[in-house]
Amino acid sequence: MKTEELKILQKEFAMKVLVSVVVPAYNEASNLPGLVAAIAEAFRSLDSYALECIVVNDGSTDNTGQVLRRLSVQYSCLRSIHMRQNSGQSAALIAGLRSSKGSILVTLDADLQNDPADIPLLLDALGSADFVSGYRQRRHDSLFRRLTSYLGNQLRRRIVDDGIRDAGCGLKAFDRACLEHIIPFHGVHRFFAAMVRNGGLRVKEIPVRHHPRQNGESKYGFFNRFFWVLQDFFGVAWLKKRYLLIAFDEDIVPLAVPKSEMTELPVFRTVVREQKDTVHV
Repeated sequence: MKTEELKILQKEFAMKVLVSVVVPAYNEASNLPGLVAAIAEAFRSLDSYALECIVVNDGSTDNTGQVLRRLSVQYSCLRSIHMRQNSGQSAALIAGLRSSKGSILVTLDADLQNDPADIPLLLDALGSADFVSGYRQRRHDSLFRRLTSYLGNQLRRRIVDDGIRDAGCGLKAFDRACLEHIIPFHGVHRFFAAMVRNGGLRVKEIPVRHHPRQNGESKYGFFNRFFWVLQDFFGVAWLKKRYLLIAFDEDIVPLAVPKSEMTELPVFRTVVREQKDTVHV
């Protein structure tokens, strides 16, 4: 390749927006090859974006680690992080998000029930929001699972009032500025939207696809999370009332003009964000 052509390619790549896709995975070895391939394919036609894919191995007891190492050879965009012990979905997500480099962050589950082909839709929706959450328009889960999820979402909205109809959907996209408002605790992945709204940022929802699980087993059930989640509802509602949103003004003095020669007052720059309502699509 000629030097001029290489410079052009480097310039084009430098102008792309880096998107970090973070996927927590616990015993999902059978799903990872198809998942990583689908994520890479979703970005193949996105000329304005570059991909960083981070899969967080949450202390898996299957061969998730070996599968990730093989995939890393095949996909240059792939980074694998290995938790020292099984720490839960929230901890795995926070670890991946904090180690990411992208200015835009995307999360999705490793079970292939979320469709990576929907990621471009979320990126487009970020043009009018800071945080975009998918909601599963046609869920492919058991009747009991759908019923408990519906009741949980209704109760959460009454207590927390985050404006999100489907907090259990793992497919989300948001600006990196949202990350500073997400306080880490077990179960926080269900309250990302609530945390972001606390920070005065714009939240939006769009419909996304949902597929039946083909491989592996679900890690969540009604009885292993109900009481913890209910406790979290009240905790996040309390935090919403007590959340401290920092807003301040700063005096900007032109550097080129000596203070002794200034004839006008300094220019003021206001650093403040106002809370916006959730946008439903």
